[in-house]
Amino acid sequence: MDLGLATTAALTAVAAVAGCVDAIAGGGGLLTLPALLTAGVPAPLALGTNKGQSVFGSGAATLRFARAGKLTWRRSLPSFAAGFAGSLAGAAAVSQLDTAALKPLIIVLLCVAAVLVLVPRPTTARTPARPLLTATAIALVVGGYDGFFGPGTGTLLIVGYLWLLGEAADAASANAKVVNFASNLAAVAWFGAHGAIVWSVSLPMAAGQFVGALVGAHVVLTRGGGVVRLAAVAVALALVAKLSWGLIG
Repeated sequence: MDLGLATTAALTAVAAVAGCVDAIAGGGGLLTLPALLTAGVPAPLALGTNKGQSVFGSGAATLRFARAGKLTWRRSLPSFAAGFAGSLAGAAAVSQLDTAALKPLIIVLLCVAAVLVLVPRPTTARTPARPLLTATAIALVVGGYDGFFGPGTGTLLIVGYLWLLGEAADAASANAKVVNFASNLAAVAWFGAHGAIVWSVSLPMAAGQFVGALVGAHVVLTRGGGVVRLAAVAVALALVAKLSWGLIG
């Protein structure tokens, strides 16, 4: 599938912004998935192609946070495994859906994910009695969502770590990337094996994701970025409106 140089370059630029946004607060898929659909990539291929590029962003952010000492290693390996398993199950489930019903479902899920990005985050929360079990359960459930759909996954993980584990904001962002990387990796393995990734589009976008994620991780480690999250939601909702108009028009 050839989208042309100009369209691919535009998607790469979107991926760079999305990688930055995702590393800071999650929700990068709210930019890349609608952009792929708007560019004319069919819905089943758009889901796989989105995973093919986003895995590079989550991997870059995970590496940056690990080097900065922000990961909770005791929970990282079980969370990685749970996120990987959940994502495989989610990807297998979405592959069974009728392609005619997939685009309307994506629009609904994008709207829900955009709202979740705006959910106020608690500043404090009590640590649970079994933090390892809680973290693993969060990874399994949200990993399943990521394999099935994806956008907003990072935000869901961060909110879960803040609300249910009582983590600080920077630690929650860092630990979320471990699971996000695992779930992206599993989804890429599934979609790639089933020929559902347009690599000629995904790889250029991956380069943008990688650079953007490193920048976003640096922002988390220095200042944070609520304004970026709000901008991502505004763009995503505009793209959802465009897709919805095309669907009913």
